[in-house]
Amino acid sequence: MFDSDRWSEIWNTLSRNKLRSFLTMFGVFWGIFMLVVMLGMGNGLSRGVLGSFDGWATNSCFIWTMRTSIPFDGFKRGRSFNFENSDIEAIKTQVDGVDIVAPRLQLGGWRDANNVSYGNKTGAFNVYGDVPEIIGIQATQILQGRFLNHRDLAQATKVCVIGTKTESMLFDNVPALGKHIKINGVYFRVVGVHKPKASAEMGEDKSGDIYLPFSTFQKAFNSVNMVHWFSVTGKPGVEVSRIEKDVKLLMAKRHRVHPDDPLAFGSWNMQEMFNMMNMLFLGISIISWIVGICTLLAGVIGIGNIMLVIVRERTNEIGIRRSLGATPANITSQIIMEAISLTFIAGYFGLVFGIALLEGITAMNIESDFFSSPEVDLNVALVALTILLVSGLLAGLFPALRALRINAVDALRAE
Repeated sequence: MFDSDRWSEIWNTLSRNKLRSFLTMFGVFWGIFMLVVMLGMGNGLSRGVLGSFDGWATNSCFIWTMRTSIPFDGFKRGRSFNFENSDIEAIKTQVDGVDIVAPRLQLGGWRDANNVSYGNKTGAFNVYGDVPEIIGIQATQILQGRFLNHRDLAQATKVCVIGTKTESMLFDNVPALGKHIKINGVYFRVVGVHKPKASAEMGEDKSGDIYLPFSTFQKAFNSVNMVHWFSVTGKPGVEVSRIEKDVKLLMAKRHRVHPDDPLAFGSWNMQEMFNMMNMLFLGISIISWIVGICTLLAGVIGIGNIMLVIVRERTNEIGIRRSLGATPANITSQIIMEAISLTFIAGYFGLVFGIALLEGITAMNIESDFFSSPEVDLNVALVALTILLVSGLLAGLFPALRALRINAVDALRAE
């Protein structure tokens, strides 16, 4: 295996026709290069998209009211209605498998920013009415002060937790804790500054969000006994789709809505979305492997063909070796080692160049909400090297078997 004379002979054989060797090796190089790059870019896309779920409870769903589309119990179609405070306890006690129930309110509606001011500075930010449990569904990091607590809810205190973007726009370098900001004409004392761990749908920035106690929001903004939507999580092992369905049926019963009305409630199932994304990127990974291996296979077939040509060109040489006592194992090992050398060298450079390209992209900080850190792990590199060795073995096996069938006497007569 480590015979220097044999390796010197292999090198002389491959360098005898440099252009042919280069073109043959390029197919393998390109196959491994494409495999590494496609897997790396797929991983980058996967990290970016699945990273947008970071901070969200993936076993959660969100349910809100819309307009009815089916007449029911004396009410016409097109009726609008709202969830109520009593629905909170009803969901907790009457829907099996529920873990967290967080009623939510938003000032002005979904994605409708509101005027918030401090002194002579004004900004537009999303304002929510929340309960302390919301942090278990939409995680956020408290950088200063504290988050909302149950005492705030019980006393309906006029306090708020602001985001880092709100702090920088309204306060500059002035400490925000203890200061009062005005939201649509109502003053609230800042008790905390948060940095979101969760991103919103479609990459929306959450660092400007302002959280108020749920009860305070209801009183301050004329939303008494009103809930805009529910954020609900299931206990471990419970299917969120079943909880989503049960909550809708319960709310339909409580608000006199036809149980089969498809438009009365809107919902968003985070678990289904997360599972769908996982399946999507699993498919992308499988396709990347198939395309890369097929491209590599084309290069390996090229090496196999070239080795057949080399065997035919060296028929006389093989005859001389056989007549001088070379065993079949000597002949076959020589051919196979030449094929493995071609394959491994080309594939190794393809692997190195592919990883170098991914590292270059990472160094350029080309990142977004849907793309981050393209790279391949060590296991993929080891699998790629194993594929190279097996491919080289297969590429040299058939030419080696052909060489064994050469008759020494006939080979000596060959020109």
